[in-house]
Amino acid sequence: MVADASGGTSLAAHDYAMQRMVQAGVVPVTWQQVLLEWQRDWKNRDTYDAVMAVAKEHSGAYGMGIDYAYTMVHKAEERVKHGPTLAPVHADI
Repeated sequence: MVADASGGTSLAAHDYAMQRMVQAGVVPVTWQQVLLEWQRDWKNRDTYDAVMAVAKEHSGAYGMGIDYAYTMVHKAEERVKHGPTLAPVHADI
């Protein structure tokens, strides 16, 4: 059961439905778990770039980690362009 891709009429309704499904033996997962399991083999280049694009755009901190790895480890260009970097300003003591 993809828990974060389902809902109810209220948070309580969703929670109780999830509890009933778990009691029946369902194993809840997240959409991101499903996406990454479908990729299955990371050397599969046919789908790797598309899966990483979805994860970068929609996976919060995990997506930021992918961006970090691409730019710092693989020397890729930054996906988001930042403004100018300011020089440090030392405090008067």
